[in-house]
Amino acid sequence: MEKIDIPEKIDIVEILRLLPHRYPFVMVDRIVSLELGKEIVGLKNVTINEPFFQGHFPGRPVMPGVLILEGMAQVGGIMAYYSTPKAIGSKLLFFAGIDKARFRKPVTPGDQLFFTLKLLKEKRSIMVMAATATVDGQLVAEAELMASFS
Repeated sequence: MEKIDIPEKIDIVEILRLLPHRYPFVMVDRIVSLELGKEIVGLKNVTINEPFFQGHFPGRPVMPGVLILEGMAQVGGIMAYYSTPKAIGSKLLFFAGIDKARFRKPVTPGDQLFFTLKLLKEKRSIMVMAATATVDGQLVAEAELMASFS
């Protein structure tokens, strides 16, 4: 594994440097902790200003599950880029698969959504991560994600 300096603070400016995503598709606001090659925790502040709440659902805003999965993937992508720094700015990380996805509770405006991803294995160019999403310490979603640089 190539040595890379990890910033003490991984804020939105650093996240935008690493990820190709832009508004309205950035699903992580800050990285809370990172243990390279092992675990990463990211934070998404969910607000009523999110464009998807206009239609999902009027009168009862609920964050779409697919966007919770996307947030998990983006946080995992940040760990993948730090683990493979030569890929930053030159390669894209793509979903290769999603398994065991489960949604336990709705996520609504005002929630702080924490994404925790643990690297399970890395084989050839595929990374497999166990992902959880929590609000107030309660599990709201979980999945196993696979990704690959291309």
